[in-house]
Amino acid sequence: MLTKILIGLAIVIAVLVVVVMTRPAAFSYSRSITIAAPPEAVFPQVNELKKWEGWNPWGKIDPQAKMTYEGPPAGVGASYSWASANGEVGEGRNTIIESKANELVRFNLEFKKPMAATNLAEFTFKPQGNQTTVTWTMSGKNGFMGKLFGMIVDCDKMIGDQFNKGLTDMKAIAEGAKK
Repeated sequence: MLTKILIGLAIVIAVLVVVVMTRPAAFSYSRSITIAAPPEAVFPQVNELKKWEGWNPWGKIDPQAKMTYEGPPAGVGASYSWASANGEVGEGRNTIIESKANELVRFNLEFKKPMAATNLAEFTFKPQGNQTTVTWTMSGKNGFMGKLFGMIVDCDKMIGDQFNKGLTDMKAIAEGAKK
């Protein structure tokens, strides 16, 4: 009887492994918002890293996280590292690798905890008359554990909800700054 149970369990595990391995490795999560301000009023909210303190949704989850800034205050080479104080936002580093004034800011986003990963994050700024559509995207590749996690948790919703919170707060700041 025990042998049959162990064989059955092995088959279930083997099927699970095959299913996980066949899931796509690439992912991309993206959210957009239209802000009643020109790109030059919105762009600094992303390109100047200390301005993230006003709208970064993960900063609100752990306001006591240790933040360390390195490099220039804005543009290519600017970076910040974080280490969670309450364990909710992990540990990592975000570095600007490309910056085109009022158009694009691209980041190398390195997670150290709770799971090591390196992703690409970017913000695009598209003028729409006297408004700007800001799109926040994170993309990368999942290994086995990331694929398995994605089968259990709706990562698009989880990340997307935080992106929406951050973009909404950025909108309030940028629209308030233009008045």
